[in-house]
Formats: sequence, C-alpha cells, structure tokens
Amino acid sequence: MNKNYDFCGWATRNDLLCSDGRIIRRDAFKHNDGDKVPLIWNHDHSSPSKLVGHCILQNRPEGVYTYGYLNNSKSAQEAKEGLLHGDIDSLSIYANHLTQNGSEVLHGSIKEVSLVLAGANPGARIENVIEHMDGCEEEAIITTGDYIELYHADESEKTTKEESKEEESKAAKDNDKEKTVKDVIDTMTEEQKTVMYAVVGAALEEADKGKGGDDDDDKEKEVKHADDDEDNDDEDNDDETVKDVIDSMTDKQKTVMYAVVGAALEEASKGNKKTKNNEDEGDEDEMKHNLFEGTEQNTNEVEYLSHSDMEAIFNDAKETGSLKNAVLRHGITNIEYMFPANKNVENVPGFIKRNTEWVDIVLNGVHHTPFSRIRSLFADLTEAEARAKGYIKGHQKADEVFGMLRRRTNPTMIYKKQKIDRQDMIEITDFDIVAWLKSEMRIMLNEEIARAILVGDGRSTTSEDKIDEECIRPIWTDNDTYTIHKTIEVAANATEDDIAKAMIRGALKARKDYKGAGNPILFTTEDYLTNMLLMEDQIGRPIYDTEEKLQTAMRVSKIVTVPVMENLTRTVSGTTRTLAGIIVNLDDYNVGADKGGEVNMFDDFDIDYNAQKYLIETHCSGAMIKPYSAIALEIVVGE
Repeated sequence: MNKNYDFCGWATRNDLLCSDGRIIRRDAFKHNDGDKVPLIWNHDHSSPSKLVGHCILQNRPEGVYTYGYLNNSKSAQEAKEGLLHGDIDSLSIYANHLTQNGSEVLHGSIKEVSLVLAGANPGARIENVIEHMDGCEEEAIITTGDYIELYHADESEKTTKEESKEEESKAAKDNDKEKTVKDVIDTMTEEQKTVMYAVVGAALEEADKGKGGDDDDDKEKEVKHADDDEDNDDEDNDDETVKDVIDSMTDKQKTVMYAVVGAALEEASKGNKKTKNNEDEGDEDEMKHNLFEGTEQNTNEVEYLSHSDMEAIFNDAKETGSLKNAVLRHGITNIEYMFPANKNVENVPGFIKRNTEWVDIVLNGVHHTPFSRIRSLFADLTEAEARAKGYIKGHQKADEVFGMLRRRTNPTMIYKKQKIDRQDMIEITDFDIVAWLKSEMRIMLNEEIARAILVGDGRSTTSEDKIDEECIRPIWTDNDTYTIHKTIEVAANATEDDIAKAMIRGALKARKDYKGAGNPILFTTEDYLTNMLLMEDQIGRPIYDTEEKLQTAMRVSKIVTVPVMENLTRTVSGTTRTLAGIIVNLDDYNVGADKGGEVNMFDDFDIDYNAQKYLIETHCSGAMIKPYSAIALEIVVGE
C-alpha cells in the first residue's frame, strides 16, 4: 500500500448501536479488506467532479479502516483544504447486499467511501434504506461518528482532533456502560486471556516483593499459559511477547485488563496493610470498583470481591501459578453482577391470544359485494300449491301459487380504538410501537367481525358496544328459513362417546334439508372434534383415526375449530340448547361494504393529554343470502 495517503480514519466501527436499532458485527465487510473503492464527495454522483479520489480499505477487529488518496482535480484540492483546516471530519460508506440476522448486520459489500459534512455521532447510523423484494438484501449509506486522522502527503506527521476524539471516547464509554466485565473478557482470545492472567499474577508477585511491578523487562517476556495443563504448539505464538498480545487487544479489552490489575494491586495492598497493622480496617474489608467509570463508584451496579476471597485467591494463584484456576476454585461473591443483562428473545412482544386461524377462513370464505345494503329475494317452491298439476278434460286449469321471500340488511359500524402516551411512544426504541399497536387492532377487529358472522358478538342486547344482529346476522341464530337448527337430544348421563355419535348422526340427517352451495365446512370446538376422533369400535380401535376420514363421514370439506364457540348456549321455548357445530358454505353468506366503508385506520393527537390516538373501523353488513344454506347443531340434554 502506498503510504503517501492524504488522510485515514474509520469508515465504520463494529458493535455500535445504530439509531434504527441495527448493529454492525465484526468482519461484516471482511472480504473488502485491501479493496480499492472510489472516494466521493457527499455520495453525490451528479458529475465526474464529485469523484475526488480513491480509498484502500483495511478490515480490523474494531471495524473497517480506510486510507484516502485525493486526486488533482479542483474539487479534490478544495476537499483537501477542508480536511487540513478541520472543516471536514467525517466519513461515510455506501454498501449493498446487506445480510442481517434480526438487527445484526452480518455481511455486506462496500462500494464507495464518501467525505461528508454530517456532524459526528457517537454511534453509527444507517439511513436511506431500500428493501429488496426478498427482504434479505439491502443497500445503505452508513456514517460513523469517528473523526478522520489527517496526514500530510509530503510528511509522516499526523494532525488529529484530540478534543473531538476525547468527546467521542467519552460517548463510546457511555454507550458501553451496559457491558459487563464478563462480556468484554468473553470477547478475548484464549491467548489474550492468558496474558491478562499472567500480567495480574506478575503484578501480585511484584507487589508481594515490594517492588511495585515497574520493571520494564517484564513487559517483554514471552507469552506462556498460566495453566500447567495447557500447551501451545504454535512456535510463532511461543515467540510472541506480552506487549504484542496486549497491542492486539481492543481499547475495551485493555481497559478491563488494566482495571483488573489495578483492583488486584489495591486489594493486595489492603491485605498487606491489614496484616502489618494486625487490626480491623472496617470499610476496607471489601473492595468495590467500577471497571468502566475510573475511580467513581456506584455500589448498586458494580461487581466486587470480598477481602477474604481476594486474599485466598491471590495466595492460591502464587502457589499454583494460575490466577484463572484460583478464581474458578474460590468463586466470586455476587458473581451475578458480572452476568450480561437479560435480553428479549424477540424484539417485538408477542400476543397472548386465542387461536385465530379460523378468522381468516371465515373472512376469506364469505361472499363480498361493493355495496352494503343487501336485499335477498326468493320464491318458495316447496309448498304443495306450487306443484305442477295434471289436467282433466273439460275442467278449468288452476293457477300456480307460491310465496315470495324477501329480506333487507343494512350496514353498521364496527370499530376499535387505542391510544398511547407520546412520551412512552418516544422512549420505546427497541421496536416500532405504532406498527405493533396497529397490528393488534387489526387482529382484534377481524376476530370480532368473524365472531359476529358465525355466532354473534355475545354481548347483552342492552350493551352499547353490541354489534347489531340485524346488520351482521349471526349464522347460528338466524331465521329458520336460512339456518336449519338441528337439535340433538342426549340423555343426562350420556358419555362423551354418546354425544359424539349423536352429533355425527344429527349432522348427516340434517343434510336432507340443506340447500347450500357445494361442500360445506364444519365449524366446531376442539372438545367436540377430539371426542369424535377418540370414538372406538367394540374392540378398541379408533373409528376415525384421521380428520380426513371424519370429514368424509360427515360430508364436509373441512373441520375448523373455533375457540369462541366454547360453551355457547341459548334458550328456546324454555329449553337450553348448547351449540356443538355449524355446517355452512360461507359463499352463501354475503358481506357488503360501500366504497370508503372498508377497513380504514385513522390517527390523531390529543394536545391536552399528550396522547397519540388510533382508530380502526369498517362500515359493513352481513347476512345469509340463500335459504336453508346452513346447519346449526345444538345439543339438548334430556331429563
């Protein structure tokens, strides 16, 4: 790589939480290492003058570092002046083919680097996202908050923005406060962990000797595993020094290692002082140290070791030569403080709800019309007077007489409201709370419409929230002209098998009066379906070992279980009837909605109460449009 670059800096950094909840993971752009990509001014492709040079990418454990080479164009030299003067201090990349696991960006391809005017941000942000049809690949402009380190083309002196870097480092630490010591140590390689244990052990040994551990020669000793049972077959690693391994650590890993060494020396010093004075030092019996906030202490959130534990651990470490094994042997008081914070299994909260698969079957199965005021008109040809007649010579011919059936159904409004305090909406950043609320509202609206179509909403007739059954006519309680109400009488001591057999027989017998279209569906409850499938013959074999065989026996195309049909009863002429099932072809049920009356979502903001309000509603009607096109199976228990 040509070292006469004009500037260098981080194109993007790993493990930073972006404003939209995404996190770029390590080696996401590993295959771009060494690539030469165009250097663009502010991602502007409007003219060739916006191409101001090129960049060489270098993949590092912390992210992607870049070395910029400006060309001799006028715009490039103007950009260079801005860099030297400190007016331009941010880089951005354009990447496509992004692959994500949830919010984590695992892979992508950097296509260009850009000098941008956007202010520094403590964390990366991803903007202008374009989602492809398959939902797996994206392209994005990713801007990091790291400042550019400038280099003169004719000399190796580096100009930096120290104050800005200090502010950025402080912001990065603020973002990492949630990380525990264990989190950071887990990111270390085995070699880095071994060096950390060795450095702590050496520091304790020097402290015990009273030398303070300041001998520079110790820093150049070879890396060796502290545990006797661990071997290193790699000759190159055997020659690697402590300094080499420490240099390979990230800033956070170094911070943890130095903090552990400092804590160990402080505790060892307290132990020596206590032994020397042979007296109780009171508050010095335990050591508390926040590894991420320097000398500031927060006793509610920090991890600590008791003095007795520390003393025992250090003594064992000196005898065995393994700080790691000593820690594992004695354990740590309140070790749960070092555990990572609990995380949601899924970003979006799930719903505890009834099975709603039947809802889509109902709503997709009914007949839809673009008008809401429904009228059905039929001639009743079942009466004797409607029959054709034989003629007797010399007699007068009689007119045919038949009745007309007519019914009108008007629309009604069905709605659901929801609201959320705007402050809560702003503070919930893990997922899109508005989209989540709207999905909940649509789920509940659809279920309520489907319930009203099958069995009614179940509310009292005096309730203000009841859906008008003259507008959405329930199949279960519809007029006998449209729904055949088949009562199935069983004895008071009838078993579940007896009820199941009677239900199948009743459904088959009712089919002779059925005038509906095609092969209908049986809507029933899970209990009734289970009892029918558990029926056995006289030698204990299942009569219907699959739902398909039961469907064939009952002459239905499908059996669908509906949770809201559980334990529904009605009283007719003083007799209680329990709903067991509804057999219907939903194409004979019409749902109508005028233009503008279909499902709509509205939102509004209440200034006085700082609340965001949402409304979902529909204006529709629903009714059976063909006589004798449904069968309601009802159980009547005898004396």
